[in-house]
Amino acid sequence: MTKIALLGAGGKMGVRLATNLQGSAYDVAHVEVSDVGRKRLKDVIGADCVDQATALADADVVLMAVPDALIGKIAHTFVDQLKPGCAVIMLDAAAPYAGELPARADITYFVTHPCHPSIFRYEPTREAQKDYFGGVAASQAIVCALMQGPEEHYALCEDIAKIIYQPVSRSHRVTVEGLAILEPGLSETIGATLVTALREATDRAIEKGVPKEAAMDFMLGHLGIEMGILFEDFPGQFSDGAIYAINQAKPKLLKEDWLKVLEPDEIKQSVQEICNPPKGAGK
Repeated sequence: MTKIALLGAGGKMGVRLATNLQGSAYDVAHVEVSDVGRKRLKDVIGADCVDQATALADADVVLMAVPDALIGKIAHTFVDQLKPGCAVIMLDAAAPYAGELPARADITYFVTHPCHPSIFRYEPTREAQKDYFGGVAASQAIVCALMQGPEEHYALCEDIAKIIYQPVSRSHRVTVEGLAILEPGLSETIGATLVTALREATDRAIEKGVPKEAAMDFMLGHLGIEMGILFEDFPGQFSDGAIYAINQAKPKLLKEDWLKVLEPDEIKQSVQEICNPPKGAGK
């Protein structure tokens, strides 16, 4: 039986992964350094933790449910303990793409990340409809990248990814660079920033006297139509008035070269700063 060492098993993400791995074909050794995390894991799935050295000694796979910015730093602390042929699965591309991983040619590095359930999903239950992150009840797609290692390890690691993120609708194979373009580039640098701007604009409308409920309903309803059209969920089209408003407003709202944030040098700088934040960042 393939043995998995799940690092960070008692964290919020780790518990979600541990829960989905229960009853699978894999033998999972749970590793958690904090007392709070150990208790959380015990309370949720009834599992006990083992010390890290024991878990790593005969692990076929190491699954890292640890903070994105710490993946590379933590990997450096245990990479020498892994047996040849071990596969290390990471849940974010920042550290791998930033060059933060320790060099070791005889192990596999694999990166996977959830797409999260689509806003255009049609779930049969309210529980599934409210599962925004996925991995509980709502179906979602995932992306996977084999950074290094034998091709046969792709199937093994992808199978584990499908379990930890289940239910999975489909799996996309990408490169590590492609995954970094998707996140942080597309989803956070662009997506989260523009969505934040949408909320700020809605709040400004409220400040100008529009009732909050009316502003929220109006914005969310129109976004459904507009995103449905642009992301090809239904064959609609913008009105002439909407097209005029877009053409007039876009130069005022966006710099001409705003898509430059998806260029390789920009993505590389972004992931390097995620892994090693500049002093004063986030203040």
